[in-house]
Amino acid sequence: MLRCPSCLLLLWKPVTVSCGHSFCKPCLGGALPPRCPLCQERLKLLGVGTARCNVVLCGLLEKCVEREIRLAWLVAHVRDRLTRGDAEEALRMAQKGVELAPDASSLRLCRAEAFAALGQHQRALEDLDTVCKAEPGEHEGFFRKGKVLLKMGQRAEALMAWEHCLTLSPHFHPARREMEKILAEDAPQPCTAAAHPGVAHQGSTGPQVDEGSPVFPSSSPQVQDQEGEPADGRGDTEHGHGTATLSQPGRQQEPDTSAERQDRWLVDNEEETAAAKDTQPSLWELLSISDLECSLCIRMFFEPVTTPCGHTFCKECLERCLDHRPNCPLCKQSLREYLKDGNYSPTVLLQDIMLATFPAQLAQRRDLHQAEMAELSNLTNNIPIFVCTMSFPGIACPLHVFEPRYRLMIRRCQETGTRRFGMCIYEDGKSFADYGCMLEIRQIELLADGRSLVDTIGQRRFRVLSRGHRDGYNTADIEYLEDKKVAGEELQELQCLHESTYCLAQRFCEHGDLASRHVLMQHGPLPEKEEDIQVMPCGKGCSE
Repeated sequence: MLRCPSCLLLLWKPVTVSCGHSFCKPCLGGALPPRCPLCQERLKLLGVGTARCNVVLCGLLEKCVEREIRLAWLVAHVRDRLTRGDAEEALRMAQKGVELAPDASSLRLCRAEAFAALGQHQRALEDLDTVCKAEPGEHEGFFRKGKVLLKMGQRAEALMAWEHCLTLSPHFHPARREMEKILAEDAPQPCTAAAHPGVAHQGSTGPQVDEGSPVFPSSSPQVQDQEGEPADGRGDTEHGHGTATLSQPGRQQEPDTSAERQDRWLVDNEEETAAAKDTQPSLWELLSISDLECSLCIRMFFEPVTTPCGHTFCKECLERCLDHRPNCPLCKQSLREYLKDGNYSPTVLLQDIMLATFPAQLAQRRDLHQAEMAELSNLTNNIPIFVCTMSFPGIACPLHVFEPRYRLMIRRCQETGTRRFGMCIYEDGKSFADYGCMLEIRQIELLADGRSLVDTIGQRRFRVLSRGHRDGYNTADIEYLEDKKVAGEELQELQCLHESTYCLAQRFCEHGDLASRHVLMQHGPLPEKEEDIQVMPCGKGCSE
């Protein structure tokens, strides 16, 4: 579960990209790829110069993975980079690892490989000297030291290093093979031919050594009878010498191919990290609920989202913080671009971890959220009240929403699916008037800084029964109002009043002055006059 979906190794410096998937930071490269390798969604940095590590995931890895296992996986990552030819990135990773664990010889060996691949032989030699002093009984440091000395032109010193390597491990064939090559090149031609009849003379350039035939046989028959033994899993990835073998006398050895060397490297790498896979305890034994808590609501994450700066919060908690300030609640990194983008994708790996480790607690958290949404969906009890202006059924009411409390209110109206809230005018001593109109959201245009332009239209009138508050905005228990139907003389009087009022409104709209243009711009054109004014229970258009 804690593996990178790109390299399939344990996550190293996990980065959560804008789509919600998490990868090793080195796997993403120096620059963020244009699309996610998994879902192909277009990726964005959103206000940060480089991808930042996910702080929560780093903490989980630190807690769940033992130090030795982390070092083994780090070594595997470095070698993977070396195999791909990315020596600079391998060196950066190895440098970081050595800083964290200066006593880890495997990391120093990897760093020496990276130095050597970049031509920095003296620095590679310094690392190898440190390894040889720290582990004088291990042969690999001396073998690699000989390789670096040979690249530096110090053949005699290289031979001494390999001789010491064979003293420690007589069956380590790569060191014997390197010594055979150098001795064959340095030996006089007649002497070489007499001593080794299997080697043909090849002109005045000196003898050439057959890749599969030893220049001098081992003094131990056990080595000659032994099958080709792969080198230590930490062997040289540059030329594959770590997998060289000795042939039996008179036996033709097939040359290594790059595919075979790569297969052997993969086998060695898997063997090195097998303990990490087999012995790692299950996550539920290592983690607690506190490891998966939002730092804002102090509850288990629900729909966790990770900001570009690497911090993780519940989606709702982060949105409420961004209503007030476009900055990360923890590190104060600017999140203006993140807010402008408006794409708060859940962190997939965290959701998977919570589902695998604490399914019951996650179900309770989900039930609690659904109960809150159900309470917010009620259109008669504790409905949200926007205290601003007078509105009427059937009349458009555009709003510019910028206050944090009303940003939250509008967002909740969308999330619950009701898309409705009450509108009342302010009344001194009561916070808002006793009567208002229910508005329905038709369209919302989100602005870059979190404000929004909300297009609403009036639906039904209501009377306030009781007042309350929720998270900063007003709420109310209401009852909806309906027009009483009349007949006879009362209906005639009502019809006359309706027609006279419509004529006055029509003349006002046709006047063309600034006030009338402003009203038309805000509320739209005058509705058509209704013939039957008692059809709708809440009146119609301007007849209110």
